[in-house]
Amino acid sequence: MPVETDAVVATPAAAQQPPAERPILVATHVSRHFEGVRAVEDVSIDVLPGRITGLIGPNGAGKSTFLAVLAGTLPASSGTITFDGHDVTSLPAFRRARLGLVRTFQLPSEFAQLTVLENLLAAAPHNRGDSLVGALLGKRYWRADEDRLVAEARALLDRFRMTAKESDYASSLSGGQKRLVEIMRALMLQPRLLLLDEPMSGVHPSIIGEIADYCEALRDGGLTILIVEHELHMIDRMCDPVIVMAQGSVIGQGTMAALRQQREIVDAYLVG
Repeated sequence: MPVETDAVVATPAAAQQPPAERPILVATHVSRHFEGVRAVEDVSIDVLPGRITGLIGPNGAGKSTFLAVLAGTLPASSGTITFDGHDVTSLPAFRRARLGLVRTFQLPSEFAQLTVLENLLAAAPHNRGDSLVGALLGKRYWRADEDRLVAEARALLDRFRMTAKESDYASSLSGGQKRLVEIMRALMLQPRLLLLDEPMSGVHPSIIGEIADYCEALRDGGLTILIVEHELHMIDRMCDPVIVMAQGSVIGQGTMAALRQQREIVDAYLVG
């Protein structure tokens, strides 16, 4: 996806690093305050390409707020965010998504009265029929785009074993199926970094492993993922590194095995 160079500024420090080692996303001293409440306070992290990075911590640690700030659905109170070496701190969420920085949400956000296929197509970019001019010009103008996007959506449905649900209304799906629809809808945007906010929350145990399988397959295909999740056995399985937040700040980072050896982190979150 082409970078919108009129809206972004290259970060010299990131550009000087070898491409193979350069983080795809860098958050530097990021804070988010709500009328005096310090939900996120001075958080700095790097997300390396081609990995699944875990973000864990107790309820109220600021994980989902931080994810929203990275995605642009909430503005940062201070700090900077760079994506692929470009400063995106001031860009709105839709501009970040166009650059390949895409998120899902903690609560299912499917379009209940649309079919599964329509949910995926609703997120798809680059359809000339989405504009007023395109709609007025008619089917001959946008039909090729529509056919291409339907084919892409059906390929995702096949990959996620949801083809049989193509024409079902999203409101009729199980919790796990809704999570899969949300992930597929994000993938329609062709992300380079996918921010997943508790994709296993409220999901039947039989589906949790399936979601982990899909995440690992996406990583193996070259997609970078930053995931907020409370299913620690899946974080242990999928993620390296893992970042721990508590009370709005980062208190540790490393493998799960290493984090379990740190008393502060065990006391804050990993007891039991």
